[in-house]
Amino acid sequence: MTDPTLRFSSRVENYIKYRPHYPPAVIATLREECQLASAALIADIGSGTGLLTELFLQSGNQVFAVEPNREMRAAGERLLRNYPGFHSVAGRAEATTLADQSVGFVVAGQAFHWFDRQKARSEFCRILRPAGWVMLVWNEREDRATPFLMAYEQLLQRYATDYVQVNHKQVDEATLADFYGVQGFKSETFSQRQDFDYAGVRGRLLSSSYTPEVGYPDYEPMLAELSKVFQAHEINGRVRFEYTTRMYYGQLS
Repeated sequence: MTDPTLRFSSRVENYIKYRPHYPPAVIATLREECQLASAALIADIGSGTGLLTELFLQSGNQVFAVEPNREMRAAGERLLRNYPGFHSVAGRAEATTLADQSVGFVVAGQAFHWFDRQKARSEFCRILRPAGWVMLVWNEREDRATPFLMAYEQLLQRYATDYVQVNHKQVDEATLADFYGVQGFKSETFSQRQDFDYAGVRGRLLSSSYTPEVGYPDYEPMLAELSKVFQAHEINGRVRFEYTTRMYYGQLS
């Protein structure tokens, strides 16, 4: 498998434009359940272009956005440069470069399934202050909610290079229980959606690291199939992506 830190290098602009953001309910939950305050320092691990980082910056937090991919990190620096609490860090989950006991929260959006879990766990324990929290979140596309989403899923199964191997759904509750340890974790779910015209659907497809790119044999056939799927299911020129945002939080024992 391609080095996961390099997989999104050529997909940055589509990622920025077409990936869903995270709902404000994530912050509200952490405030209520984990005493998140604006003074808390946050480490966003695998921060990418900064979708999750921005949520915490808007909440008034200082955020250390730790991202190994140069192109994704540069995009985050460009998009978030006007937030005084934003700090860009060239690092990775297993070696963040942050100081011992320097942050109150470690968070990861759409990224945990790429980590070496045991090495990342040791690193999180090192950088977290006593009684610090770890929050993991994914925007999970509903693949059976509508005929369009079922057809889109079938397209991915047909054309995506290593979709099954890298799908974040490989991380189940047993994996999370092992990661968090005996203190366990809590979870919340939220619903959200995106409505797209064809250009949006195309960009959303190409933002995924497992889809063929220009020059690959399956690239043009995949887009031809996508056009057929869109035409079969569009209503007033648009289709809807539905997501369940799955959020997990706890303290490492």
